Amino acid sequence: MTKVPFIGREAELERLKGLLHKKSASFIVVRGRRRIGKSRLLAEFGKEMKSFFFTGLTPEKKINAEMQREDFAYQMHRMGLPHVVPDDWGNLFWALSKHTEKGRILIVFDEISWMGGKDPTFLGKLKTAWDMYFSKNPQLILAVCGSISSWIDENILCSTGFVGRISIDLVLEELELPVCNAFWRPKEARIAPFEKFKLLAVTGGVPRYLEEVTPNLPAEKNIQNLCFTRGGLLVREFEELFSDLFSKRSRSYKEIVTTLADGPKELPEICASLQKSRGGLYNTYLHDLEQAGFVKRDFTWYLEDGKEGKLNRYRLSDNYLRFYLKYIAKHRAKIQTNTFTPVIASFPGWDSIMGLQFENLIVHNRKTVWKLLRISPEEVVCDGPFFQRATQRQLGCQIDYLIQTRFSTLYICEIKFSKHPITKKVIEDVEDKRKRIKAPRHFSFRPILIHVNGVEDEVLETGYFDTIIDFGQLLQ
Repeated sequence: MTKVPFIGREAELERLKGLLHKKSASFIVVRGRRRIGKSRLLAEFGKEMKSFFFTGLTPEKKINAEMQREDFAYQMHRMGLPHVVPDDWGNLFWALSKHTEKGRILIVFDEISWMGGKDPTFLGKLKTAWDMYFSKNPQLILAVCGSISSWIDENILCSTGFVGRISIDLVLEELELPVCNAFWRPKEARIAPFEKFKLLAVTGGVPRYLEEVTPNLPAEKNIQNLCFTRGGLLVREFEELFSDLFSKRSRSYKEIVTTLADGPKELPEICASLQKSRGGLYNTYLHDLEQAGFVKRDFTWYLEDGKEGKLNRYRLSDNYLRFYLKYIAKHRAKIQTNTFTPVIASFPGWDSIMGLQFENLIVHNRKTVWKLLRISPEEVVCDGPFFQRATQRQLGCQIDYLIQTRFSTLYICEIKFSKHPITKKVIEDVEDKRKRIKAPRHFSFRPILIHVNGVEDEVLETGYFDTIIDFGQLLQ
């Protein structure tokens, strides 16, 4: 069986390799959305050293703290280490330390919230084991990672017990578009950007999903296999994600992402949609979804000074979740009987949903957009989806993606999905938005068009847009 090649993460690997030059042990945290490649990255990093990988049991109802310890001991035994009575985490950690006292060693505790979440003594004994045993080997690296970033943040990163002990807190984001392009090798040069977009609109830059792409097949067939065929990875993924990450509260989290599937909303709008009173509980749920990598909170800002404003909206930033909620969930029964063969582009609301998916891809790849616009990171004051509320003194306005630079320039980026070339109507739409923006008089405006399927000659001939970016350029 051919092993799937490791693609991307060069910057993250270099950061990890920097630890090899230290003269002391390293305690590191790696976090990010499930399927984002945390374990794969650490496995790649650990190729050149002796490695011990442990993972917690999936937190089902019947799984308790004792079972987690027993499984940890069993994993040790399978690695060739002597059997240890799993009555105490302290004993397990001590036994492991006896076999990691010398040499270059990588220890990974994967899904640490599953491993220790039900045992109130776990973190204290891990801290003690680090101080007394593991840290004594100056060449040892202990990595804890997990998909529930909010648990890691609360119990490790913000815990007084681990203050001063963490060398790196590494957050893995979706892969950048040029890296995603590599999943079509060796055929990437002859596959149209629009075909790649159709798949990326479903998968986003999540490496585990992209590993399932078969370059020999057209996008529609890949989507059929992944999303609309019984047993397909993305058919069952949604339920597994939410049950594994959020357990008993998964229903509340599902309700929130469902209400965001049609577009961004402010917190009062979310609560009204769910017929819930506004309170701290939903703030917590949304924070958890942010930490899990599914939702982004976009703040508007004051153009006069670049300071963040109070107005903000929550956006479903995960392309797979939106595609599942809009198109897979409704057909699960037929999918399970293999009686559903969709005509994907004829789905209800296809163009508007693909527009939201396209915006996500562009905002995730903002630094690539900066490069194409020749904007250095030092020039950017603020950037992101921008919106201003209508008042007696100003009109309402919403910009797909706005970049404000220290040279008092506003790059108004219109992100436009269409199955056909973009028409001249786009100029009227962007000009209306430009007029609505309440900006200081000395500001300059530079309209930018980002498209996926071409523009009509009339648009080019007007010279209205300072730059027109084709999706294919973002993949290069």
